[in-house]
Amino acid sequence: MAETRVAMAQILVEGGAAEANIARATARIAEAGAEGCDVVVLPECLDLAWTHPTAREMAEPIPGPRADRLADAARAAGVHVVAGLTERDDDRVHNTSVLFSPTGDILLRHSKINLLDIARDVYQPGRSLAVAETPIGVVGIPICADNFGSCLHYSRSLIGMGADIILSPCAWAVPPGFDNDVTPYGGLWLDAYGTLARECGVPVVGVSNVGRMTGGPWNGHDCIGRSLAIGRDGEVAAHLPFGVDAECLNIVTV
Repeated sequence: MAETRVAMAQILVEGGAAEANIARATARIAEAGAEGCDVVVLPECLDLAWTHPTAREMAEPIPGPRADRLADAARAAGVHVVAGLTERDDDRVHNTSVLFSPTGDILLRHSKINLLDIARDVYQPGRSLAVAETPIGVVGIPICADNFGSCLHYSRSLIGMGADIILSPCAWAVPPGFDNDVTPYGGLWLDAYGTLARECGVPVVGVSNVGRMTGGPWNGHDCIGRSLAIGRDGEVAAHLPFGVDAECLNIVTV
């Protein structure tokens, strides 16, 4: 796989505020396209926020209005987009990632498999793994805890299916009073992503949102960014800022 310019869109996600959240996402997609990026990666459940109670009533099908807005943004910017959305599937709700092509087509969907116990009353787990062939290589789009160290068999399976790159929407949160100076955040992901990259020679990129969580089981926790890109050599290619206000767009070549 040739080198890929990845825009890591560490955006603010507000619980239940779909319109504002989608607007921030589309603005970052436009910015990534203007910068000549190959793909932009956005956070997990960027429409409603991870585990927010509104998921049960406000989840939409994919394709659907929110997914269509991201598809339109991908088409206008001429860039691949990986985004996390809250998906309605009949009477089920999924935590889903979507890969859009630069023409706005949906190339791949993945529903998160490794749901934390606190999320199981909101989402139903996914039941399949798949990859998509694209001009930037074969892509896998597991979500957040799908890449816990104990769950790397999911991404190893994607790599076994031919994935050249792993792009992962995430929502990384810490409890109230967390002191990053005392206990720097991110060791779990450095270990897991580094293991995959060193074993398989495949770059791994995870992008988290920022913002205080409101409602749901982790009400009052802070999503703190700290998005991470590991190159195919297992070395850190980008490690974005930590903080509830640390919105940013970072472009990395992997």
